Amino acid sequence: MGNNRLAAALVLAFGMVAAAWLLADGIVKFKQFERSVEVKGLAEREVPADTAIWPIAFSEADADLTRLYQTLQGKNAVIIDFLEAQGFKPAEISVSAPSITDRQAQDYGNADLANRLRYTGKSVVTVYTRQVDAVRRAMPELSVLGEQGIALNTGDYENRARFLFTGLNTLKPAMIEEATRNARQAADKFAKDSDSSLGKIKRASQGQFSIEDRDESTAHVKKVRVVSTVNYFLAD
Repeated sequence: MGNNRLAAALVLAFGMVAAAWLLADGIVKFKQFERSVEVKGLAEREVPADTAIWPIAFSEADADLTRLYQTLQGKNAVIIDFLEAQGFKPAEISVSAPSITDRQAQDYGNADLANRLRYTGKSVVTVYTRQVDAVRRAMPELSVLGEQGIALNTGDYENRARFLFTGLNTLKPAMIEEATRNARQAADKFAKDSDSSLGKIKRASQGQFSIEDRDESTAHVKKVRVVSTVNYFLAD
């Protein structure tokens, strides 16, 4: 009976020692497996814009409101003729409602209005087109409109031509793959430099895609970029 109890105690003690050893070994391996490195991979493309939004704005002033509207409509027609002569289709051209300001209402009946034009009006003709090159060719020709007595508001920021790139979805798969590959290369180099080997991906996140002008003078050329962040396990 005593021998049985001793044997059972020895078996229990051995089991506890073995379990403790296995647990300790598992913790060590787990901690080693938790070693990781976080890297970033960049992918960039330069692409031509595929859409142009080109507002052509001008202003007029007159003491007679009806005559002012007629002047705005007449000059809108001149601008439309100019644009169609440049190769734009009627469906690509739109005219906004004119913006009219009554100076008398703003100046609260100032007597000096008798010597000034009471009404000012602004009109905008906008081209929305895929013909980016046609817009670029036509922009220097705006002086023709000035020669016809149209005072263009070319200096206003809101009236600048905008060039867009709308084909991002076609680029995304290849750019994400490239960014991830670049991140892997950076992680491989880190692992080699630290005498480690690269394991599986622990965590990965794709950054936001950005589309910007390549520079101020070439807004029709866009720079598309994305940064992927990848965290890899490291092993000895």
